Amino acid sequence: MRRLGLPDAIVIGLASMIGAGVFAVFAPAAQAAGSWLLAGLALALVVATCNATSTAQLAATYPTSGGTYVYGRTQLGPWWGFAAGWSFVIGKTASCAAMATTFAAYTVPGPWQRPVAAVAVLALTAVSWRGITRTAGLARVLVAVVLVALAVAVLGALLGGAEPPAGAGGGAAPGPQGVLQAAGLIFFAFAGYARVATLGEEVREPARTIPRAIVTTLALVAVLYAVVALTLLHVLGPAGLAASHAPLADAVAGGSASWAVPVVRVGAAAASLGALLALLAGVARTGLAMAREGDLPRGLAAVHPRFHVPHRAEAAVGACVAVAVLLVDLRELIGFSSTGVLLYYAVANLAALTQGPGQRRYPRALQVLGVVGCVVLVLTLPPASLLAGLAVLAAGLLARALVRRRRPPAPTLGP
Repeated sequence: MRRLGLPDAIVIGLASMIGAGVFAVFAPAAQAAGSWLLAGLALALVVATCNATSTAQLAATYPTSGGTYVYGRTQLGPWWGFAAGWSFVIGKTASCAAMATTFAAYTVPGPWQRPVAAVAVLALTAVSWRGITRTAGLARVLVAVVLVALAVAVLGALLGGAEPPAGAGGGAAPGPQGVLQAAGLIFFAFAGYARVATLGEEVREPARTIPRAIVTTLALVAVLYAVVALTLLHVLGPAGLAASHAPLADAVAGGSASWAVPVVRVGAAAASLGALLALLAGVARTGLAMAREGDLPRGLAAVHPRFHVPHRAEAAVGACVAVAVLLVDLRELIGFSSTGVLLYYAVANLAALTQGPGQRRYPRALQVLGVVGCVVLVLTLPPASLLAGLAVLAAGLLARALVRRRRPPAPTLGP
């Protein structure tokens, strides 16, 4: 049932992005790029723009649940679609876990963080089970809280008189590898703009609404990220930012505006919950599309008769995320997520590249640049994250091959 309009779609996209970008990714990116953090941010934005236009072009043609899993199957073939869908599921499951972990890090002491993160995942899975309109409504409230908190944090940091700590000015230049790695990590924060594409069956006028929502969300968040990154570099310095576990809270606490620290923590919690809520919905709907085609267990394709949501897929995703937050650290989750998501968007760009003139909205050069950008960024991610992501992707491809070999052939028509 199509219930979401353009404002709802934009809100879901914002909720998917700002929790990751503002509260989880700038510190590890600063570790990689140092004073060249803004170059990494700009490069991530270029690749994200290419991916956003490709996704918008594809979503206008295929307004159905599943995102690039569907686009890849239709334009490139079933194996490409599976690779995209599986990359999305594993990457965004890690993103969900990262958001839950960030929420707990800003709200409870260390020993309680993992169990509280798991409880948050299960609670929001229950909310998502009640229907997509409730998801969009809660996301709207959370986004409003986050934007107010970020405004307070930026003003408090800039006007509070904080100075960069001694030795935080720069150090040696990181080199191209560091900038590329920072861009790959920051891309983790940009990926939420296409979340609305996975909700294609629940958006009104999808051919018009989805492209507008994707491009608008990306533009708004790019401005927000630039403002926050500049503020953090100015107040903490590159080295101080790289060493921080809660950069915005530290930037505010260092000056005379320490009263704003609780506001920042509330904003971080709201941002993380908003992103988690939207991500859970998106991953479940890709799982729904894959289950319909037999690429995941077909039982996950069930849709609740009352709430019209893929309740079994949502329950399965929630359970996997809850396990992940109990076992894996935040920075490992970010790198693993970036691996899966960059591979996913590489397939999206390839699929858009094969579309004909009647379906084309953007130049082919953007799709070529998107493919190259995704491949380069994924290869520069931390080796442990890259190898883990590729191993899980390979395991999924092998499992599909084994299942397809054992499955009886479809009956042929004729006498």
